[in-house]
Amino acid sequence: MTDRGLLKLPVGIESFEKIRTEGFYYVDKTAMIRDLLCKWGEVNLFTRPRRFGKSLNMS
Repeated sequence: MTDRGLLKLPVGIESFEKIRTEGFYYVDKTAMIRDLLCKWGEVNLFTRPRRFGKSLNMS
């Protein structure tokens, strides 16, 4: 945690280790994935902001 208990947003940070060890904000979505698999619907819609995540498969 940083001063005043505020976490930093990991903008541009790709290292999971750095996110966890250097006080960045992180949301664990493991339970959400479990719920999707156990309580599945015929259709699940996952939206994202415009131009977000299009280059993830490049590296």
